[in-house]
Amino acid sequence: MYALVDANSFYASAEKVFDPSIRQKPVVVLTNNDGCICAMCEYAKQTGVKKFGPYHQVKDILARYGCVIRSSNYELYDDLSRKMMQVIAEFAPKQYVYSIDECFLHFADMLPEHGWQYHAQLIRWTVWRNLRLPVGVGIGPTPTLAKAASHAGKKINKFKGNFIAVISNPVEREYILRRMAVGDVWGIGRRISAKLELMGIHTAWDLACASPKAMRKQFSVEIERTVRELNGEVCMHWDAVRAVKQQIFSTRAFGEKVADLTSLRQSLCLHAEQVGAKIRAQGSAVKALKIFAHSNPFSRDEYYKKAIEHRFAVPTADTLQLVGVASEAAEQIYRAGIIFHKSGLGATELIQQEFVQEDLFNETEDSPQLMTCLDRINQRYGKQTLGLAAKGIVPKWRMRRQYLSPQYTTNWADIPKIYCQ
Repeated sequence: MYALVDANSFYASAEKVFDPSIRQKPVVVLTNNDGCICAMCEYAKQTGVKKFGPYHQVKDILARYGCVIRSSNYELYDDLSRKMMQVIAEFAPKQYVYSIDECFLHFADMLPEHGWQYHAQLIRWTVWRNLRLPVGVGIGPTPTLAKAASHAGKKINKFKGNFIAVISNPVEREYILRRMAVGDVWGIGRRISAKLELMGIHTAWDLACASPKAMRKQFSVEIERTVRELNGEVCMHWDAVRAVKQQIFSTRAFGEKVADLTSLRQSLCLHAEQVGAKIRAQGSAVKALKIFAHSNPFSRDEYYKKAIEHRFAVPTADTLQLVGVASEAAEQIYRAGIIFHKSGLGATELIQQEFVQEDLFNETEDSPQLMTCLDRINQRYGKQTLGLAAKGIVPKWRMRRQYLSPQYTTNWADIPKIYCQ
């Protein structure tokens, strides 16, 4: 059996952990530079405002309902996520962390003494007791059915409110799949679901009843595996759940207007540092970099955009190399008089480290031991604890977070204090 444990409205729930005064209030979390809505708690969803829309368009509506507005506190979310995963890992022999707010558990031959329903409830209760984070638990014989059970725990009336659903027999499987739209099945995107509906496949149960071979011929082997998983056959494994990325980008709009070369260079160096860390995390090296920046496309002023491509003689994952290239590219991209709105850097051609071929005439300047030391420090003490000075110390263009809550677990100045009288 497998379980999917998923935090409910994770960003919004994380904001309530150290601030009990807002636990019964609607909480809305904004994206980078406080531009759009990225998370809403259940109370906030009752306002009728939808996620991912521009905040300024619904600002007055949210204020009317007394919503608490928060900027994205990534440092807090990342730390709470790690703690949550550690707690959840105690309940199964194997764990696979799928994203910042959800993970899979594989129970293998394990059979809980008091049954699956109680075991799921125990996971929920333990996470809440230790971290004050609400989670949902879906359990099924395959990862796809565990995902379906998780969906049922949130959306299907029979389970809604408990945030727990278990598929342990054919009757439960059919009950849930018949009430689940085909577009809600894990791995079925909008375009594929639209084609399936034209074929008369409207629910997850319809898809489960389809011929796996026909689905493979019509779509792909991935859809065939989904059909088989819906019928209880395990086809997905941890190494197949998420493939190695073929491209890695880091981009961001500026929090303040940028019109000088120094600020532009610092932003590109920061992006290079972040891309380097991600490349090493998946054991890759980069063959080609794309560095770019542009002005605001919606401004009345002249629109300016320029991109530089750099190819390495020997693929690299060394941050020093990437930052050096970004710094030089900044001078080529910069134009006096232009107010830059956004900058970014992307590793457009990646290769796994074991396949990197050295060049006889170009000796590598990589420092793998230094990069390992850098990554270990940042993993232990938090992202960007140690980095290159080229990105600036307190850059004026940094992300705007007007409604940022304290970083309770990662900043000494924000650690909660208790006063005894």
